[in-house]
Parts: sequence; C-alpha cells; structure tokens
Amino acid sequence: MIAFLSRLSRRKPPPAISLPLTRHPLSTTATSKLRSKYSFVPPPSLHPQSPPKNTNFQPELQTRKPAKPPYRPPSSLERSDPPIRSDLPFDFRFSYTESSAKVRPIGLREPKYSPFGPGRVDRVWTGVCAPAVDPKVGSAGIEGELEEKRRVMRDGVQGEALSNAERKALVERCQRPKTKKQINLGRDGLTHNMLNDIHNHWKHAEAVRIKCMGVPTVDMKNVCAQLEDKTFGKIIHRHGGQLILYRGRYYKPKERPVIPLMLWKPQEPVYPRLVKTTIDGLSIEETKEMRKRGLSVPALTKLAKNGYYGSLVPMVRDAFLSDEFVRIDCKGLPISDYKRIGCKLRDLVPCILVTFDKEQIVIWRGKDYKPTEGGYFLTERETFDDPDDDLCNDACGNESTDDNRSQTDFDSGNSDDE
Repeated sequence: MIAFLSRLSRRKPPPAISLPLTRHPLSTTATSKLRSKYSFVPPPSLHPQSPPKNTNFQPELQTRKPAKPPYRPPSSLERSDPPIRSDLPFDFRFSYTESSAKVRPIGLREPKYSPFGPGRVDRVWTGVCAPAVDPKVGSAGIEGELEEKRRVMRDGVQGEALSNAERKALVERCQRPKTKKQINLGRDGLTHNMLNDIHNHWKHAEAVRIKCMGVPTVDMKNVCAQLEDKTFGKIIHRHGGQLILYRGRYYKPKERPVIPLMLWKPQEPVYPRLVKTTIDGLSIEETKEMRKRGLSVPALTKLAKNGYYGSLVPMVRDAFLSDEFVRIDCKGLPISDYKRIGCKLRDLVPCILVTFDKEQIVIWRGKDYKPTEGGYFLTERETFDDPDDDLCNDACGNESTDDNRSQTDFDSGNSDDE
C-alpha cells in the first residue's frame, strides 16, 4: 500500500486545458457566448465608468449655489418710507361733488381704515375724509383760512384773464376733431384720483376736455365750482356736460402739487333714510294714499343711463306749477343712481321725497310751495366772453380803419369837401 501511494505521488499532473474566455462587462469571472454567437453589444450605460479625475480641482467652485428665496410681492405693511406730505389746503375726500361736509353720517360700515394705505399720508382718516388740519387742534375759523389760501394759490397760478381770442383758440384746440384726449366724470363725480389725471393732462396741453355724465350733471354748478376750487384751474367753455378746464398762465408742471393716490374706494358711511315711513304732518293712511297717487300720475320724463340731467331741476320746477306730484321714470338705472338723484332734487327744487318703488322717483311739492324766483330754465351753452374785451377790439379796429381810410384819402388827394 505504501509502495502504491509513493508511485502515485511521483506521477506528473495532467496538463490543464485552455479554453477561450470572454469577460462579462459586469463580472470578471463569468464567461458568455453572446458576443460571438448573437453579436450582442452591451449599451454604454452598462459599463461601469469612474468619474473623471479633475486635476485642477477647486473646492470653492464645486460647492452648490444656495437656493433662491421664493418671490414675495411688495406689501404696503412693510413700507419704511416717510409718509407723503401734501400742502393742499382742503380735506381729502373720495368724491368732492357727491359728498358734503355739511351732511354728517350716523355710522360707519367699517373701521377707520385709510384708503391711502397705512403710513402713506401724514393725515388722519376719519372714515369720511382726511382733514387738512388735525381735528383735535382745528378751530372754528379754520375753514375760512383754508378757503382764502386756496384763492391765493389759484390767483397766483391763473394770472391775467384770457382775452376772447386766446380763449377761443384754446377751446378750438380741445374740440373732438382736434384731439381725442378727455377725462370722463361719471357717477362718482369728481374723485380724488381724478385730480392727478387732470394734472397729468396739463403736462402736455394748456387745457383739458372733461365730459360729465350721470348723477353729477343734475347740479352742474357744483361740478364747475368744485373743479375750479380743487384743481386751481378755470373753466373757459361749457356746452351741456362738456367742459374745457384751463390750467393758468403761470402753471408749471414741475411744481405741480403733491396728490397722494387712494389705493381703493373707501366704504360709504351710513346716512339717514331718504324716504321716511310717514311724511311729516301726515298719518300712515294719508302717506300710503299719496304714494298710490304719485305712482299713478304720468311720468314727467325717462332718464337714460349715464345721460345728461342738467335740465331736470327746471323741468320739475315747471311741473310743480300745474301739479303737486311729479313722477320720474328711472327703469334701467342702478338703485344707487336714482336715490342720489332724488336726494339732489330734494335739496335743489326743493321738494319732499315720497317713494322709490318700481324704479320710480315720486316727489311732492308740499303744502306751502312757493316757486323759486329768478327763472327756471338753465342755458345749455354758457358764454365766457368778456364784453369789455370785444368793445376794446372793436374800438381799436375802428381806429385802425379810420387811420387807413384817412391815409388812403390823403394819398389819392380826395377829401370830403370835394
């Protein structure tokens, strides 16, 4: 046994058989016939690739950029600018023609939050207006001082009055065939932001055309007065609801007044009811009977939406001469519009409001009605010509004509005696 084992140990091992090996792309030991038998080519993504070595590696350039902060819209609550200071000598209101300082509200619909934004104006918002003087410090005669200050500022801007030729040239330049630029004055009347629009128009032209429509046209006299008082300009032409507002001889666009803009429309305060349950001096049954009678009378006129109502007050005054009730058809108008019209008629005619039912304005002249003196009809076109200027021009023209005539007669050798 020992001899057999020693013979096996002296034998040489058989030679190893060498086989063609194909290296798998993912393994170094496995073999595959796919490349030779099926012409299989692995995609490049299966080859393990090591990241390229960057010999010029700089750590400060390879760091990731910080994330960009999300966008935040600007907010008026975060303003750090000083508040806007305006030296205009009047109280800032949303509308100067549709609100009056004489009528005091009985309540507010929202807290006293300024429509200019928090901290934008150095005036306190009272819920109705931003007074020019602090109400706690104001005195009884402060309104007269502010009115005098406005008059002085307006006179300094206007300068000498325009001649008839200059006025006619400006009016002709602002007519519709010449220019399409105009400012529309609608149901809110002369608003505060409209003052800024007027001054923007005055940058490029000496006069601006303003078209008045809707409720404010019932009292055009108030519209014209407020425009001249708040803009320091002068109206040089009026035809119905179309106005031409002149800026003045010494107006300088670079020295225009500072007008802070309202960012939103403030909520209207609560005012007393226009139509009461019972008319003063009458019982409930009598009031109901008057409302039935008022709704049954023929309509005096029908108001169009955004129309011109400048002749409404004279029409109502004339109608009261023959009838004690007047009904005005307001179908198609917003309820706020014909309530404002009724409020204006109550103060301008004057009259008593009976009802607003069925989109109608019914008014009563009252028991002791007296016609207003001074006529009823208002002219649609108002003249602004200066008669003294025309007389002066005629005199100068006649003198020049006489001089030319005498010179011609002298040259020709003719005389009146001959």
